[in-house]
Amino acid sequence: MKALRINFQSSKPIYQQLYDQIASQIINQDLVKDTKLPSIRTAAKELRVSIITIKKTWEMLENDNFIYTIAGKGAYVQDIKPSKLSIKKDVVIEDDVDDIIKRCKSIGITKSELVELINKKYK
Repeated sequence: MKALRINFQSSKPIYQQLYDQIASQIINQDLVKDTKLPSIRTAAKELRVSIITIKKTWEMLENDNFIYTIAGKGAYVQDIKPSKLSIKKDVVIEDDVDDIIKRCKSIGITKSELVELINKKYK
């Protein structure tokens, strides 16, 4: 697993930051099927966050079928078929897109202005 980075200044919760990074590594196949994730305690210690934060991250990853857990053994990367990858990409980015749309609406940015801004920044 590539190093995970936590931005303690971000408004995004730590568990969501970790979820996004691990899910991205799985989607990009940096983490392949059956790769064992660190234990909850080990990850919490290494990242200097609470066990509850890691537990929530692992639960979210499992609920979205990025990982599976074997009792007493640990958590492992799920086998994701190529045909399911686009769905997984949507899952990872969906909340961020919703937040951006809400913010844009609150300050009066239209859909076409947002699309224009995305096209400009995406380059």
